[in-house]
Amino acid sequence: MVSAPVISVRDLGLTFPAKKGAEPIVVLRSISLEIAAGEFVCIVGPSGCGKTTLLNIITGFLKQSAGEVLVQGAPVKGPDPRRIFVFQDNGVFPWLTVEQNIEFGIARRPSAERREIVHRYVQLVGLTGFEKAYPRELSGGMRQRVEIARALAPNPEIIYMDEPFGALDFITRLKMRADLTRIWQEEKKTILFVTHDIEESVQLADRVVILSSRPGSVRKQVRIDLPRPRDLDSPEYLDLRDEILHTIGMSLGVGAGEEESAGLSLERPNRTVAQSS
Repeated sequence: MVSAPVISVRDLGLTFPAKKGAEPIVVLRSISLEIAAGEFVCIVGPSGCGKTTLLNIITGFLKQSAGEVLVQGAPVKGPDPRRIFVFQDNGVFPWLTVEQNIEFGIARRPSAERREIVHRYVQLVGLTGFEKAYPRELSGGMRQRVEIARALAPNPEIIYMDEPFGALDFITRLKMRADLTRIWQEEKKTILFVTHDIEESVQLADRVVILSSRPGSVRKQVRIDLPRPRDLDSPEYLDLRDEILHTIGMSLGVGAGEEESAGLSLERPNRTVAQSS
């Protein structure tokens, strides 16, 4: 017996009204998508295709023009504290310590319970010894760990992530992906993750949803049925990565300028670095 999807997007569209003397702007068109409980799904596509816009509609920060979004069977009418959004820009509070940031969303719980939760997630994200540190005293990767811990602390049913590692350097991104994979395997949360990085999507996801150029629609969905941690040099991994690239309209033969103009990132780590993740 197949369970109902946790997130269901049905024939969704978004059109911005026309300004004087201009045509309406169609951003998203006829998007249908289902996400199961505990699934890790990445959304990729060319720059400007509406990836973040789609995520903002699913989370309730933006209202669609057509279609509907159901989360756990109910229409989305706005943001919900049971579902946490990890933003693209660093969202930790600079005036709070690591432990204060993590307990921000559980402030109404008894103090003993808060301490237990903070202790658990400090350990889970590898920040033991930094509980009293302020964000200014942490590296970029450590601040992202704080944000992930803060997202997990209230025990949300769903976590939405919008390019959370985009501002990090290459080595830190690899480490954060490995850490997020480990955390997801322990917590089994439903994660919907937007990224412009093809490598990132294949490293992280159970399934990659590929959007077309604007107006964005679902061009293809690719199942990533590979064991974790993933070998970034395996033929199976490379075949899936290339399938996504070809679907978007890119190939390994394009120049770096073409990749950048499409708003895509394709990292080519060597074997030593890749296996360290």
